[in-house]
Amino acid sequence: MTDPASPAAARTLRRPRDEPDGRVVVENIQLTALQTRAEHPPPGSSRWLQDIIDQAAGQRHVNAALRDAILPGPGTAVDLPHARVTVRYVPAGTLASLGGDWYDASSLPDGRTVLAVGDVSGHGLPAIARMAQLRHALVGLAVTGRPPDQLLTWLNELVLHRMAEATATAVVGHLDPATRTFTWGQAGHPAPILVRDGAAVQLDPPAGVLLGAASGLAYERTSVRLRTGDLLLLFTDGLVERRARDIDEGLALAVEAAARIRRDDLEGGLDRLVEAAGGRAPEDDTCLLAVDVLG
Repeated sequence: MTDPASPAAARTLRRPRDEPDGRVVVENIQLTALQTRAEHPPPGSSRWLQDIIDQAAGQRHVNAALRDAILPGPGTAVDLPHARVTVRYVPAGTLASLGGDWYDASSLPDGRTVLAVGDVSGHGLPAIARMAQLRHALVGLAVTGRPPDQLLTWLNELVLHRMAEATATAVVGHLDPATRTFTWGQAGHPAPILVRDGAAVQLDPPAGVLLGAASGLAYERTSVRLRTGDLLLLFTDGLVERRARDIDEGLALAVEAAARIRRDDLEGGLDRLVEAAGGRAPEDDTCLLAVDVLG
């Protein structure tokens, strides 16, 4: 059996480097099993152990910086002619658990808006790299104007053929300003929550399994007509999943907190929602998109 502290057991990660022409290239680096080494330090090795801790902290900092370069952080807002999108992105309680949560809110040439959230399996640099690949693929594919179920079919093939041993979940939708209709599909992901007139309900999801499960899978789409004053919440499972509780309990907490959100205190309401459902130190990254439908 291979010694977990040996070079053969080193974990291969990737880091970005700048090329003279301005491109960012990702190159391989080897990170040894720091945790195993730290658990069996040689005698009189307090300084050696501190060096190990510093190395790990430095790697976590690189992970966080790379993720933040790809995705803007908490409090991001996107103003659209027909809606305002407010983003909450709450990193995991420990930087070592940084995951592959992502989102997109962008306009198409025909005037519709793409709204999406997703989560890639794994943590650290590999998950962040896959997250960037999946998000950028959606941005490019969405320009075709194809419906969400077709976009999810394409993303499924991408995960299968370009992200070995990885899976991902996502909600992808189009918001049409002319009809205020949100047409969406999902791939193994929690359905959005709709807040209307002081009541909140989780939408019924169309069929769709997680990305990367198998080739040739069918995804469905569904639609909901929105009204002025509605609030649509798209979120990743980090908001509602905890090891010590059932996911249905987390969803119930999220729906209950969503019903208390008021438009005149949207920022505060979103903060209270994240804390009510996930606590002050979430176990996984949490991404939340709040779509406020304007008149």
